[in-house]
Amino acid sequence: MSAVAARPWVLAGRIAPVVAAGRLRAAWILLGLFLALNLLVRLGLAVLNGDPSLWWPWRLLPALAIGALLDAAAAVFGLAPLALMIGLWPQRGARSTRWLKATVAALLLPLCVVVVFVAFSEFTFWNEFASRFNFIAVDYLIYTKEVVGNIRESYNLPLLLSAVGVLALLLWALAWRALRPAWSTPAIGWKQRGTAIAMWALLLPALAYWAVDARYKEFSRHAQLNELAGNGYFDFWHAFRTNEIDYGRYYRMMPNSQAVARLTMEITGHQPGNLRQHPNERRVEAAGPERRLNVVLVSVESLSAEFLGEFGNAKGLTPNLDRLARGGLLFTKLYATGTRTVRGLEALALSVPPTPGQAIVKRPDNADLFTVGEVFRSKGYEALYLYGGYGYFDNMNAFFSGNGYTVVDRTALVSSEIHFENIWGVADEDLFTLTLRELDLRHARGTPFFAQVMTTSNHRPFTYPADRIDIPSKTGRDGGVKYTDYAIGRFIEEARAKPWFVKTVFVIVADHTHNGRGRQELSPEAYHIPMIIYAPGLVAPGRVDSIASQIDVAPTLLALLNMSYDSRFFGQDILSEGRTHQRAFLSNYQTVGYYERGRIVELRPHGRVRVVSAANGKAAPDDAISRELQEEAISYYQLASQAYRAGAMKLHH
Repeated sequence: MSAVAARPWVLAGRIAPVVAAGRLRAAWILLGLFLALNLLVRLGLAVLNGDPSLWWPWRLLPALAIGALLDAAAAVFGLAPLALMIGLWPQRGARSTRWLKATVAALLLPLCVVVVFVAFSEFTFWNEFASRFNFIAVDYLIYTKEVVGNIRESYNLPLLLSAVGVLALLLWALAWRALRPAWSTPAIGWKQRGTAIAMWALLLPALAYWAVDARYKEFSRHAQLNELAGNGYFDFWHAFRTNEIDYGRYYRMMPNSQAVARLTMEITGHQPGNLRQHPNERRVEAAGPERRLNVVLVSVESLSAEFLGEFGNAKGLTPNLDRLARGGLLFTKLYATGTRTVRGLEALALSVPPTPGQAIVKRPDNADLFTVGEVFRSKGYEALYLYGGYGYFDNMNAFFSGNGYTVVDRTALVSSEIHFENIWGVADEDLFTLTLRELDLRHARGTPFFAQVMTTSNHRPFTYPADRIDIPSKTGRDGGVKYTDYAIGRFIEEARAKPWFVKTVFVIVADHTHNGRGRQELSPEAYHIPMIIYAPGLVAPGRVDSIASQIDVAPTLLALLNMSYDSRFFGQDILSEGRTHQRAFLSNYQTVGYYERGRIVELRPHGRVRVVSAANGKAAPDDAISRELQEEAISYYQLASQAYRAGAMKLHH
């Protein structure tokens, strides 16, 4: 091995003078400015995160070093066209130089605007998702109306845009001043210039593409520290390329027969006899006569368990939910499968683990699937999906209508029926008024109903009608929670006067929590949500302390109604087998997890598997328990992914 190959800094020392030759020193200077700006962004995000432990030198310095590498990789792609132009520009005296300077100055200004705008966007995105740009940011390119509207309603947009403009001008002036030495360099020959052009336009981008990996930032057990090490541009492109992930290609697999045997044991609770290709397909037989009751399932936007007084919150934000919890069946250890609404809808409707990539709600060919709504429809019910916004958002209309639900969104309301609305939808009280109207119509026709209602008010910008609660509108998350609680309490009281109330089961559950931050990548407290089943005289009050998942909601609900059906659900009845087989599924898009017996199995791309303590994120012992949990996790995710891709979740396959 040569001395150069053995010592990368020697190679870097030889390349640097070449890529900085002549006027191409300008690209080198701009690279330095970009690295400096991203260093400031990274430090600013660390401050915004509010975790002092991120500032320990042995944590922060590696994050800054890895971040600088990713910053440089992102920069060379952006600088390559500029370097190509500068390198090819004729060297024909002062006039040619003046035209080059004018052209670079004109191009530099919009570039500075973009760089500053992205920096501001990183802060707003981190504030919402505690993450660098990811697949959510990619989705936001599709739903620009809602996203821009949310930003406009949540932030002082004129002030923000003015700040972007001012800072972009300052950055432009700084960059232009820094570029002065590049224009006074002596002319260089075509050989040296051609080599420099080839370096900037070909070699450096190729090195960045092939040698720099998004996994570099996963250097610690601390999820937020890893996110700090990332680069918004690089992560956005990575998310764009990997928005759909083939589980079988990128994740740890096991022999299919072994996976089927393991999952059969998991789902049925006994050793398999004849192995079936899809062990989630089974017959569920109820023990008693069917209870033909209506069901209203309210999936509440961003309702973390920590907001409820029943879970120790002392702010008094949820007096109505706390009262319903005491009068109903409260599930104290339920966990969301993901961090977005579509993940919650997927789990509640399909009872399927959160396979990597997009939620099934947003994937192609997701019609005619086996859903909880289909079970109710097979029993003569009408399945409804009611949403306070426009249902095209996140593909909700297409998914639910394509799976046999009657979809009712804000287009069903006339202006006189709307007391308040923001970019996400009408106020929750108006959504519940619409719900009552639709349920009255079904009752009048003698049709039993299963209605899933998706709220929107507990979402930034946290705006709602005045004089409803004692927290002013648009003052933060606490107000959004308390207003949603008010609207739910009002809805239950108005429903109590309806003739169908005495034959209706109300289920109140969150779609996800309000915050993805946690001690580790899949931190259980970041997924902890409440669920209340409220049906006076029909479901006895109590508390269920079993660890369970959102995918268990549908089987539990159907078991409460003593419904027999041919199931394709991956979930279980929390009140029966769920008491002895306690586990939950967690995900944050590319990492999917399995939580059982105080440990979390993390499955990641490129076949990586890690078992950590749920309490502190430290590596768990490599013992029989960890190996068993790995097999369970892989069997669930492997076969769930195969079931969707093979069409086994279709009604007819």
